[in-house]
Amino acid sequence: MSDHTITSDQLRSRWWFDNPDHPGTTALCIERYMNYGLTLDELRSGKPIIGIAQSGSDLTPCNRHHIELVKRVKDGIRAAGGVPFEFPLHPIHENVRRPTAALDRNLAYLGLVEVLHGYPLDGVVLTTGCDKTTPACLMAAATVNIPAIVLSGGPMLNGWRGGERVGSGTIIWELRKRLAAGDIGYEEFLSRATDSAPSIGHCNTMGTASTMNSMAEALGMSLPGSAMIPAPYKERAMVAYQTGERIVDMVWEDLRPLDILTREAFENAIVVCSALGGSSNAPIHVNAIARHAGIELDNDDWQRLGHAIPLLANVMPAGIYLSEEFHRAGGVPAVLNELLRAGRLHGDVMTANGRMLAANVGESETLDDDVIRRYDNPLVAHAGFINLKGNLFDSALMKTSVIADDFRRRFLSRPEDPEAFEGRVVVFDGSEDYHARIDDPELAIDENTILVMRGAGPVGHPGGAEVVNMQPPEALIRAGIDSLPCLGDGRQSGTSGSPSILNAAPEAAVGGGLALLETGDRIRIDLARGEANLLVDDAELASRREALASRGGYIYPAHQTPWQEIQRGMVEQLDRGMTLEPATRYRDVARQSPPRDNH
Repeated sequence: MSDHTITSDQLRSRWWFDNPDHPGTTALCIERYMNYGLTLDELRSGKPIIGIAQSGSDLTPCNRHHIELVKRVKDGIRAAGGVPFEFPLHPIHENVRRPTAALDRNLAYLGLVEVLHGYPLDGVVLTTGCDKTTPACLMAAATVNIPAIVLSGGPMLNGWRGGERVGSGTIIWELRKRLAAGDIGYEEFLSRATDSAPSIGHCNTMGTASTMNSMAEALGMSLPGSAMIPAPYKERAMVAYQTGERIVDMVWEDLRPLDILTREAFENAIVVCSALGGSSNAPIHVNAIARHAGIELDNDDWQRLGHAIPLLANVMPAGIYLSEEFHRAGGVPAVLNELLRAGRLHGDVMTANGRMLAANVGESETLDDDVIRRYDNPLVAHAGFINLKGNLFDSALMKTSVIADDFRRRFLSRPEDPEAFEGRVVVFDGSEDYHARIDDPELAIDENTILVMRGAGPVGHPGGAEVVNMQPPEALIRAGIDSLPCLGDGRQSGTSGSPSILNAAPEAAVGGGLALLETGDRIRIDLARGEANLLVDDAELASRREALASRGGYIYPAHQTPWQEIQRGMVEQLDRGMTLEPATRYRDVARQSPPRDNH
């Protein structure tokens, strides 16, 4: 065990379980925990009480194996002299939750803050996996600021069909084009899609789940090398045990999230995300975590720090391999080491194991330099995000690591105007409108059309839906055109290889420029200048804005639940992390605002 920074009488749980100044309250707190066999000694002998935020459930298949993994976490906690208390996290399942799992990130965050603040916990193990479980947990950890550590559930094993790798999510975006082209039928579509889910675990591609768990490791909030161990591997249960051991030491060392989540740690995360070809959802979530840690991070930072970073991880959707090969090639530590050697990381940042990042990864080697490329031999030279601005929005991101050769040839290779394109737009108001009208020949969608999705943001959908990566009409797909430029105020799956312009803020629902668009307008996108502009004059824009106001603004669907109404009333835009505006005012609440007595 590490040297103690605090003593047993400084444990937070003692306020509940051994407070002689309030014997009645102490008795009330202790007596009910006796009813299933805990002993007075466990609660009163100065052992740290360690919470385990259980994200696994039947509703969350990507995290379900945490139900078993936390048994090893508990073993580690007990071996290190702690007492484990498991409790549920609000379920978040990306694929199934309607209208979008993005609604649940902030709800899970709020619930976890209340548990960590109001219950007798000295530290917490945060079990993560599916996309938004990771940011929800880290946002809460930064807010409450008791010792905390992340345990990822790990990705699935590689999916295969014969000798072909089948990546979760990515294969579905490909297969739906083949279905639209008539190459495969509905039953084959479903059968082949299920090839991508061969085992327990989250997405085996570098989608949002793998990205965000890698971000937890890059930020220093999980044990080195733990993010991408495949879920079924024995090492996954081993690191669960080690995580349980480590959180007890973190309590004694008083090592807290805000000691780890520094400005330099977030700058590291941006660089690592670019090198991984990470999800377009990462800026939303990382910006949100940073804001809860008291650090203002914005999309200009993502371009400034990350755009010039090379793509090192040859993993779908930006590459060809899957998570199992990535782990065997060295995983996140190998990528960190490549970046550190190149001088692109802050090595002197604290991590959850009590060591500096440079010390953790200094001996981590790339074991397969096709799966994890060397810094001077990348897949893509500049793999980060471009932050676009103009009269349509203040910020929208384009992920450059997934710009395919065909897309670059068709839209970004004009000698007289490189890295730029113009096109006529067809506008859709929400995913239902898109599905209803995309194949309407009267829209006259051709190979130069830009598809626009609006009404899909945090307020409009609500929650920010993954609907911007729109496929072309079936007639174009059958003619060999299987992608068009897409732009929108919603999100897209991190498993998608579409180079969409997305996360536009402000969104149409709050008066953003996309609300003024009309089908038939022309838009110019200039990546070199970082601009996206509607090609109409200011007078026309002013006239449209006046007309929009007279109609009561952009109309979006009514609230369906109380939480939708509550969130819509306080949610910020995607560039601000889609945080709840009041929530970012609360920080280090375990120390700054200890919970009041309940009796």
